[in-house]
Amino acid sequence: MLLRFTKMHGLGNDFMVLDLVSQHAHIQPKHAKQWGDRHTGIGFDQLLIVEAPSNPEVDFRYRIFNADGSEVEQCGNGARCFARFVLDKRLTAKKRIRVETKGGIIELDVQNDGQVCVDMGPPRFVPADIPFIADEQALNYPLEVDGQVHSIAAVSMGNPHAVLRVDDVHTAPVHELGPKIENHPRFPQRVNAGFLQVIDRHRANLRVWERGAGETQACGTGACAAAVAAISQGWMDSPVTLDLPGGRLNIEWAGPGKPVLMTGPAVRVFEGQVRL
Repeated sequence: MLLRFTKMHGLGNDFMVLDLVSQHAHIQPKHAKQWGDRHTGIGFDQLLIVEAPSNPEVDFRYRIFNADGSEVEQCGNGARCFARFVLDKRLTAKKRIRVETKGGIIELDVQNDGQVCVDMGPPRFVPADIPFIADEQALNYPLEVDGQVHSIAAVSMGNPHAVLRVDDVHTAPVHELGPKIENHPRFPQRVNAGFLQVIDRHRANLRVWERGAGETQACGTGACAAAVAAISQGWMDSPVTLDLPGGRLNIEWAGPGKPVLMTGPAVRVFEGQVRL
């Protein structure tokens, strides 16, 4: 059978988006791995699946598979693309959309200028909720990698993040240290590793090594986690503007217990069909 799909990106973090509301298919991890290959498939960081909700209080269910076939809880850049997709495909007429994810319920607000604001919900810091192995909750933790100790913040934005402050993102060892942090035994479900360079109280640069995808052009949840870590530790103040390799995201966070608001673009690249 042939399935219609849309290729989209949020700041270069790219996605294959499948409508399984009007189409019917059983997608397996092997399909994501096959289609995600940039040489023999379609090529993407994540596969996004739009489904009818199981919860009557939301509009859609949103599933996310990495290019390696692993299913993950949350994707912020993908959430913005999700919002544009369901409007463009006329699956909804709403500009404010509630979506059920594996990591919890999020709210998407499509603004008049085409930007999408995502209410990512409040961050979680309790180690067991991340999950992260630690004796007690702290703002930062020592993490030993290859005999060297790095100071990290550990945050969940519906998915796990480790945030390291660096002097310069351009020279940061993202490709050497990123996969080692991703697979560190203290993160039992692996982790996304963010490398944050603070410029001033409201601006910073960020690179993210994503769990199951490697370094991406942008990571929405990673940007949220980095902003939360920086504000929590007194390095920065809300609102925060983060420059990633693929572009700029704006993050607002009013403090513990408050939701993180992320605003940025979502772009449709092309339409296609794939044989299942």
